[in-house]
Amino acid sequence: MTLDISTVLGPAGWATWTELTTRVDRATVARWVGSGRLVRLQPEVYALPAVAGDWRVRVAAAVRACDGVVSHGSALALWGLAAPGLPVHLTVQHCRSGRGTDGVVLHRSRDLLSSVRRVQGLPVSCPERAVVDTWGCAGTVGRRDARAAAIDAVRRRLCGPRELQREIERRPCLPGRAALVELVHLLADGCHSELEIWGCLQVLRAPGMPAFTQQRRVAVGGEVFHLDAAYDDVLLAVEMDGGAFHGSREQRERDIRRDALVATLGWQTLRFGYRRLTGDPDSCRREIRQVHEARRRLLHPRRVR
Repeated sequence: MTLDISTVLGPAGWATWTELTTRVDRATVARWVGSGRLVRLQPEVYALPAVAGDWRVRVAAAVRACDGVVSHGSALALWGLAAPGLPVHLTVQHCRSGRGTDGVVLHRSRDLLSSVRRVQGLPVSCPERAVVDTWGCAGTVGRRDARAAAIDAVRRRLCGPRELQREIERRPCLPGRAALVELVHLLADGCHSELEIWGCLQVLRAPGMPAFTQQRRVAVGGEVFHLDAAYDDVLLAVEMDGGAFHGSREQRERDIRRDALVATLGWQTLRFGYRRLTGDPDSCRREIRQVHEARRRLLHPRRVR
């Protein structure tokens, strides 16, 4: 009777040595490996060639072989905050050896269990831990990608600025700590993208600009909107439109509808696209000041001297 290797391995397409040898004898396993029908992914972990190159399978095999928690850039990838890549990064208890297996980098930690979550059935560092770990570990994911992951994690509410700040406070010697602290402060202020960060630092907070509120909540017509920047005293809203979110026809139509709805409450909206914000911030500042002053004269004529 010829054994079906796929049936032996099960739907996942991979199994440990112990699992295999409870189903077939050792000589059969050795024969499959020798003929290339089985691939050794990790010590005592084997897979079908068809799934051996799958990144998710390689991560699961590494977890099983090393008994670790997926961390750093690998955790960001499982959270959907970065692209998958090798080697696989795992964190283990501090008392364990830090020597990884082939294609696996191990990190040791004294405080591991409190940060563990589960994603797709795997133990994974929580998003804030993964962001800060990655930020401080050169070579896992680039600093630029780690920055993007932090912004995306907050925007998607996988974690908040407070959680990121608490994680940073645990790392007084974190490489690049000041830059990450500055980023978290901007996220806490309400910036949700690199464009909003640029606009906030280079346009809205520039000398001579009026005070504003970020992510101002406005409810109208049974809907709730959050304004990128709001000048409540004159009911002026400033929206910073990145091409990724505002470039389609459908999104432009939604923006027009939104502006019309908030206008029923008296708000005027100024919109600035990526090219103008980054290419001509002077004109953006000038326009905001001009419109702000015009609305101040219109809405508060007695205050204008």
